[in-house]
Amino acid sequence: MIGVNVLDEIFIKNGLIVAFLTVGVMLFLADGMSKKIFNKRIPGVAIAILAALVMAYFGGDKGISNHSFFSGMALLGGAMLRDFTIVATAMGANLSELRKTGLPGIISLFIGVTVTFFVGGSIGYAMGYTDAVSFTTIGAGACTYIVGPITGAAIGASSDLIAISIAAGVVKTIFVTIITPLVAKKIGLDNPSTAMIFGGMIGTTSGVAAGLAATDPKLVPYGALTATFYTGIGVLLCPSVFYLLMVYLL
Repeated sequence: MIGVNVLDEIFIKNGLIVAFLTVGVMLFLADGMSKKIFNKRIPGVAIAILAALVMAYFGGDKGISNHSFFSGMALLGGAMLRDFTIVATAMGANLSELRKTGLPGIISLFIGVTVTFFVGGSIGYAMGYTDAVSFTTIGAGACTYIVGPITGAAIGASSDLIAISIAAGVVKTIFVTIITPLVAKKIGLDNPSTAMIFGGMIGTTSGVAAGLAATDPKLVPYGALTATFYTGIGVLLCPSVFYLLMVYLL
């Protein structure tokens, strides 16, 4: 009993380190499953996110951070580190590369975010989520599983809605990963320009990167580049312009 108490105290005092370790182990195991079981057709990050959602569901109102062993998850999964990660990802993109695709690349970004938002929100509407907050949160989640929770937190969505938005983004990631190599030849996805437009239209960075890796690894940086901008545009538009539009319409 004393050993358990000592271990519990160590975990609490080093909560953030334990949180990083836990996420690292989950990603390592998920990546192994992706390679050995799914032949990389489903990215490891998607498997890890699904596992995290299951853990959060059984963890309680604050996920597994309710348990003292994993209290550091509250900080690691908090708004500060989440937003820092988004900014760090966007800073890694080179705007000059985006310009090489010209106007089509820029248009693809806005079309991709807008179409995905309204398709995702409409599906949620058909399932009974008819208020503006629900429509916006689910629509944002359909854009990516990053845009969904950021938007939901900004407009006061419940934790259930945010979870649905994350799930929608994960499903999209898995679908994009599987379907990309199957349709690549038919849509001319075989050069950097089309890869950048594809990333702008689809948006989910992990799904686009995994799908392009299965198609042609050389195309991954180009698709991931515009997919990163897609996430940034989604974070800007969904909780502001799109939410106000939904308030007006609904």
